[in-house]
Amino acid sequence: MEYASAESFLGRDPETSIDCLVLDIDLGGMSGIELQRRLKGVGVRMPIIFITALEDTRLQTETEHAGCIAYLRKPFAGSVLIDAVKKALRL
Repeated sequence: MEYASAESFLGRDPETSIDCLVLDIDLGGMSGIELQRRLKGVGVRMPIIFITALEDTRLQTETEHAGCIAYLRKPFAGSVLIDAVKKALRL
């Protein structure tokens, strides 16, 4: 599934099954990191893969400490994202 924003993701039907999130750090509005924090705060545990064009080691460290599966800097090969999703889903 695809959501236009973090806010629309939070407003989704709670019965919708989500196995993994691929989030951009900068979503415009609530950031991907803010969404990750909010989900953790309410006890939602799901694998998250962050993608970004930013070269910010502080952000990378923050997301990794929060438990993201992968932190990918754009541009990256499609195979790198596929490998991260497989890792997230334990395929």
